[in-house]
Amino acid sequence: MEETADESNANKICNNNNNNTNSKTRTFRGSTNTNPHRHQYQYQYQYQYQYQQHHQLWQYSNHFGFCNQNQYQNYYPALLPLPPTIPLQLALAPPLPQNQSFVSKTHLHKPSCKLHNPSLATSSDTHAHVVNISPASPEGLCRRNKVAVKGNDGRRITGAKTQALVAARRPDAGGVEGAVISLLANHFLVQLDPSQRIFHYNVEMSPSPSKEVARLIKQKLVEENSSMLSGAYPAFDGRKNIYSPVEFENDRLEFFVSLPITTSKSVLPSGELKELIHKQHQLKLFRINIKLVSKYDGKELSRYLSKEDNDWIPLPQDYLHALDVVLRENPSEKCIPVGRSLYSSSMGGAKEIGGGAVGLRGFFQSLRPTQQGLSLNVDSSVSAFHESIGVIPYLQKRLEFLKDLSQRKTRGLSDDQKKEVERALKNIRVFVCHRETVQRYRVYGLTEEVTENLWFADRDGKNIRLLSYFKDHYNYNIQFRNLPCLQISRSKPCYLPMELCMICEGQKFLGKLSDDQTARILKMGCQRPKERKAMIDGVMRGPVGPTSGNQGREFKLHVSREMTRLNGRILQPPKLKLGDGGHIRDLVPCRRDRQWNFLESHVFEGTRIERWALLSFGGSHDQKSTIPKFICQLSQRCEQLGIFLNKSTIISPQFEQTHVLNNVSLLESKLKKIHEAASNNLQLLICVMERKHKGYADLKRIAETSVGVVSQCCLYSNLGKLSSQFLANLALKINAKVGGCTVALYNSLPSQIPRLFFPDEPVIFMGADVTHPHPLDDFSPSVAAVVGSMNWPAANKYASRMRSQTHRQEIIQDLGVMVGELLDDFYHELNKLPQRIIFFRDGVSETQFYKVLQEELQSIREACSRFPGYSPPITFVVVQKRHHTRLFPYDNDPSSAHNQSSDENIPPGTVVDTVITHPREFDFYLCSHWGVKGTSRPTHYHILWDDNKFTSDELQKLVYNLCYTFVRCTKPVSLVPPAYYAHLAAYRGRLYLERSESATLMGSSSAICRAAPPKAAPLPKLSENVKKLMFYC
Repeated sequence: MEETADESNANKICNNNNNNTNSKTRTFRGSTNTNPHRHQYQYQYQYQYQYQQHHQLWQYSNHFGFCNQNQYQNYYPALLPLPPTIPLQLALAPPLPQNQSFVSKTHLHKPSCKLHNPSLATSSDTHAHVVNISPASPEGLCRRNKVAVKGNDGRRITGAKTQALVAARRPDAGGVEGAVISLLANHFLVQLDPSQRIFHYNVEMSPSPSKEVARLIKQKLVEENSSMLSGAYPAFDGRKNIYSPVEFENDRLEFFVSLPITTSKSVLPSGELKELIHKQHQLKLFRINIKLVSKYDGKELSRYLSKEDNDWIPLPQDYLHALDVVLRENPSEKCIPVGRSLYSSSMGGAKEIGGGAVGLRGFFQSLRPTQQGLSLNVDSSVSAFHESIGVIPYLQKRLEFLKDLSQRKTRGLSDDQKKEVERALKNIRVFVCHRETVQRYRVYGLTEEVTENLWFADRDGKNIRLLSYFKDHYNYNIQFRNLPCLQISRSKPCYLPMELCMICEGQKFLGKLSDDQTARILKMGCQRPKERKAMIDGVMRGPVGPTSGNQGREFKLHVSREMTRLNGRILQPPKLKLGDGGHIRDLVPCRRDRQWNFLESHVFEGTRIERWALLSFGGSHDQKSTIPKFICQLSQRCEQLGIFLNKSTIISPQFEQTHVLNNVSLLESKLKKIHEAASNNLQLLICVMERKHKGYADLKRIAETSVGVVSQCCLYSNLGKLSSQFLANLALKINAKVGGCTVALYNSLPSQIPRLFFPDEPVIFMGADVTHPHPLDDFSPSVAAVVGSMNWPAANKYASRMRSQTHRQEIIQDLGVMVGELLDDFYHELNKLPQRIIFFRDGVSETQFYKVLQEELQSIREACSRFPGYSPPITFVVVQKRHHTRLFPYDNDPSSAHNQSSDENIPPGTVVDTVITHPREFDFYLCSHWGVKGTSRPTHYHILWDDNKFTSDELQKLVYNLCYTFVRCTKPVSLVPPAYYAHLAAYRGRLYLERSESATLMGSSSAICRAAPPKAAPLPKLSENVKKLMFYC
C-alpha cells in the first residue's frame, strides 16, 4: 500500500530530517521555477484564536475524521521519535480574513489547443476495446477493419489492416415470449446537451494533502479565483482531476491557497485531561498547478446512445467518467466515498455489528448507457466500518481472548496472540489523544518489544526510555506496559502506545467478517421492495444525493427524480422430469414461488450407496446418542426420495474429539483408516461436527485429494431437530455428490430450441469463475475453476477443474488446459465432442469484459484446436450478480388496493431486455428465483460473443430452464447452474489452500514492507475416485 502524505512526513521526522522552523513570524517569497515538492514557502502572519479544551478535539476528530501532514512543527515537545504535529483543524478554524490573500500566478503565454498529447484531445480518441483473434472470423459477429491505429504518443501507425472484434450486437428488438408485466427500475434518466464541452485539467497540489483537505483547497481556490476560472464551478474527483464546463483563462495556472491550522501544547496529569496551556493558529500554504489535459464534447456519447447509427463506435469513457465525477461532487463532500458508493451516519445511523465494527447505510450511484439514453443507477447500500473508539476497547471487542484486557492491565501476549492483534490492527489509521492533533497514522505492525522495554534515541543521540518520555513530557503513566506499541512507519522506529490511540472514523472494514457480523450486515441490507424503493427515492430527493448540488446545472445535465418505467415479461416455467419408482413423472412448478416437492415422486436419478461411514467430531454424550436415530431417519428419507442408503455403515460410527481437526496428520490417518476398512472402496463419508471449525478445510482437502472419497458434513445442532426438510436437503446433496441427479427437463433442450440443438449433436455447457483472497491478504493465490456438463441432452451433471494462479489475477491463466481436459472427459462419456460450446463466465466487471473476451475466448479456441479439424461455434456469456439494478412491480392504477399494499418481489421468470439494457450489445436481466427476503436482484447476462446466433427468446428460455436443474434444491436458482457450480468449485479450491496460507500469513505478518506476491502454489490433485463427481456441490 502506498505511503500517504502524513505517513511520509512522519517518516521524514523519524529520520531527523524535520524542518528547523522555530520562528513564529515568516516572510513570503515565492518562486515559480522551484521544485514544488521541496520548496518551502515563507510567509508573514499572526493570528490569535480562542482557547478550546482537549476533549472537544476528540469529538471533532471523530466526527470529521480528517487530518493532514504539517512541515511547520516545533511548538510542543515531540513524542520521539514521532513528529510533533500541528493539526489542520479546519472544522474549528474561522475563515481567512478578507484582507489575507495571495497572488495567483499564470503563465502569460496560452498554448495552442493542440496539446502535447493529441491522443487525449477529444473523447473520440478514447481507446477502443480491440480484440485480435487468430482463428477465422465466425458468422454473426461484428468485425470492423481498422486501417490505422494510434500509438501511445498519439501518432497514427499505418500498415497492414487489423481486424477489430467487438461484442455481439443484439440480434433483434428483444424477446416476445411471456406475459407482460409493468415494472419500475432504479435507473434515472439523465438528459445532457450534446454540444456541452468538458475541459479536463490535471491538478498538482504541494505539499500533498489528504482527500478531505484537497476538497477544501479546491473549494477555497474556486471562491477566491473566480475570474481566472472563467466563473466556472468545476467538479473535482478529490485526487488529481478537475472538470470544467468552460475553458479557464489559461491552459496553465498556478495558485497559492492558504488554510488555517491549529497548533497546541497539552499535558495529561494523572491520566486526566488538563486545560491547554498554549494554542495558536497558523496558515498552511499549498501550491496548486493546473494544466489542461483534454477537451471533450457530448456528441460522441450522443451518437453512441443513438439507435439510428449502425456503425460500431467505442464508448466515450472519458466523457462518461467526467459526468460521473460531476454527479458525485456534492455527495462526496457530505459522505464517506468507498468505490462507487457513499455512506453517511445521517442515513439511518451507525449500527454496531460486533467485533469492533459498525454498519453504515449509504447509496450506490453510477452512470450507465442504456437504450433509453444515459441513466443514473442509484441503489441502497450497506457496508461495515471500523468503530471509532480507542485501540484498547477496539481489541477487546475484536478479539475474544482480550475481552477482559481493561481488568488485566499487566497481561502480556503470547506469540500467536500477538500475531492475531497485528492482523487485526494492520493498515488501520489511528490518531493520538495524549496531545491535540488531527494527524493520522497508519499501523504497519507491532513492536518486537513490549512497551516497558522500549528505548529510543532523541535528536541528540541520547537513549530515552519510552515510559520515562511520556512521564516527563506529558505527565502520563503508561498503563498497559506489557503490550507492544504500534509501529506507524514502514521501516523507521516510530512507536505509539496502544492506550493513547483512537481508531479514525470512516474506515471501511476490509477484513473477513465473522458469521455473526455478516448476518447483521445482511439484516441491515435486507429491505423489502417497498422500503428499498422509498430509500432510493429519498436519496434522489434528499440533501446528499446526486441531484442535491448545482453541478448538474453547471454542465447542462438534468437528472430525473422518477424511476424508469418499463415492461418486462414473465417466462413460463418448464415441465420437469422426476422419478417415480422406476417410472418417469412430469411436473410443472405452478406455485407462485415456482418451488416443487417430492411428496409423490422420486429424484430423477437416484444412486445406491452401499459402503459408507460416519465420523463424529466432538459433541456431548446426549448429542452422540442421537447418531443411531440420525442414520435410521436419513436412510428412510433417502428411500422416500428414490435413493438407496444402506442402513448399516461399513464400520461402526467413529467418535473423535474436536481437537483432531487441528492436527492434519492425525486427521489424515483417521480418514485413511476408515477408507481401508471399506477395502479402499468407500462411497461416502458423513462427518458430524459439534460446531463450525477451520479444520473443515483440511477435512475436505484430505478426503478429496489424498483419500479419494466424497464427504458430507453437518452439525449436531441440526441433528437435534431432524426435520424432514433438513433430511431431504442432505439427501439431495449426497445423491448429487455420488453421481445421481435431482431433476431433468421433461422437454429436452433439442425439442425446446430445435433450430440450434439436435439430439445426436451434443452440446456442452461450461461455467468459469475466479475467487480471490480477502482484501487484506497480499500474498495468497487466486483460484480459478471451470465446470462442464458431461451428459446430453439432460445437461445436468458437471465435472470440474481447478487451478491456483497469480494473486488477484482475474484472467484465467490455465483456461485452455482446463477446457481441454473437460472436452476429453466429455468425449469419453459420449464418444463425441460437443458440437457447440455455451460458456458462462462469472465474476467479471464491465471494465474487464473485452480483456476477458480477448484472452479467454482465444484460450477456448486453442483448447479446441488440440483436436484435429475441431472448431465448434462458441457463445461466450458474462454472468453478473454484483450489480445494482433492481426491479419493482408497478401498478398502472395508483388508486388500486394492490398498488397501495403490495410489497412483493417480481415473480420468477421476469426478464427485461429493453429500456435499461445496453443500447447496442446483446444483454438482458433475468430474475429466475423467488425473493423470500429483501429485494430480488436479477442476474445480468451479457453476451460478448455468439457464433451460435441465438435469438433473444432462445437464449433467455435456455438460461431460465437451466435454472430449474440445480441439484441441491427443488426450486429455480438465481444463477445459471454452470456459473453457480463454477463458483462452488472455486470456493472448494480456496479451501484446499486455506490452512497452509494462514500459517504463512501468520509467519510473515510482522514484516513491515510488503513484498511482491509469491508464485502461486499449485492445488493438490484430485483423486481419480472423485474427479468426475460433483463433490463440490
